[in-house]
Amino acid sequence: MKRIGVLLSAGPGGGVLQYSQAIVDAAMALPQEYALSAAIADPLWEGVLPERMSIMRLRDTAWNRALNRIAHMTRLPVAAWRKTLAHLDSNVKALQREGCDLWICPNHDRYSFRAQIPALGTVHDLMHRYERQFPEVSANGEFESREFHFSETARWSRGVLVDSELGKNQLVESYGIAPEKVFVLPYIAPSYIYEYDGGNDTAVRSKYSLPEKFFFYPAQFYQHKNHATLIDAVARMREQYPDVRLVLVGARERNSYDDIKRQVERLGLTGIVLFLGYAPDSDMAALYRAARALVMPTYFGPTNIPQLEAFALGCPVATSRIYGIPDQVGNAALLFDPSSADEIHDYLVRLWTDDDLCAELGRRGREHAARWGPPQFRERFRQIVEALT
Repeated sequence: MKRIGVLLSAGPGGGVLQYSQAIVDAAMALPQEYALSAAIADPLWEGVLPERMSIMRLRDTAWNRALNRIAHMTRLPVAAWRKTLAHLDSNVKALQREGCDLWICPNHDRYSFRAQIPALGTVHDLMHRYERQFPEVSANGEFESREFHFSETARWSRGVLVDSELGKNQLVESYGIAPEKVFVLPYIAPSYIYEYDGGNDTAVRSKYSLPEKFFFYPAQFYQHKNHATLIDAVARMREQYPDVRLVLVGARERNSYDDIKRQVERLGLTGIVLFLGYAPDSDMAALYRAARALVMPTYFGPTNIPQLEAFALGCPVATSRIYGIPDQVGNAALLFDPSSADEIHDYLVRLWTDDDLCAELGRRGREHAARWGPPQFRERFRQIVEALT
């Protein structure tokens, strides 16, 4: 019997948590000849994993943190770490004792290269290289940190998961990793999206006092999410369509939230652009279903998850024509240049006024979701695990 481990370090919220949950679901669908383990590095995973998984807990101890600081301060090469300090790290020893044939690391976890384990690491994107102008991936040592982590993951992992063929090409181009070590596993929407039955629609509409008709953009307020250009487009549209509304969901602590609030006030869009703050997962499906369309003008790729959530729920989509997104969405979405408020404005008007267009996009989105969803994700995951064990 082979033993497969999943290292779970993703914290609350965000796409990495959703991806980690999808990996757990896919591991549970492996045949019974696989034994399953989970290493928990964040308390949110306590008590939620299936009984089939044996659970071990990784400890964020002062001793382990000190070892990590020593490695960084002395610039100890990872090869030297693996031969020396790694043997003093209690988490490394625990992972090794488990004896897994493969440890899957769906988050950017340092143990994918610091521990001498057969690891399947993950690189979700390399936007710190390709979109370095955004401070959230380049300032305050973030660029250097990501470079170190991703290059070492590429070097030491038995395999690396990416979201797309473009993601694979970028990883090979950036770090010289052998292409046969890189495995494409496209994203899917979270399970609570696929399983939603519509029963919460009325309660969610009432909870947030949603307008009758609105555009929807769920995204943290990072600069690369590009709320600013979308709001400029809405401001222009308001002149001809005063009933336009834009609903934004996302935690307010991110780096451009205050700037976006000031932009809305300066443009006189208070009451037109609505900030809901953080919305729990249990509300998201109903928000998509209530929306006229998802409009996502991000500068980051290669691909993203919200478009897939919208597809599964029949919500029309307009999004950025960048990186791997055109291949990801196919003919199920409208595509625009995210730097062009004029182009975004034109698509907003089409979506706001053309019921037939919205119905057609909703239909294509559901077809897209039927072609790539949990069954296909689990099968591709099984193939990757078999190839590496």
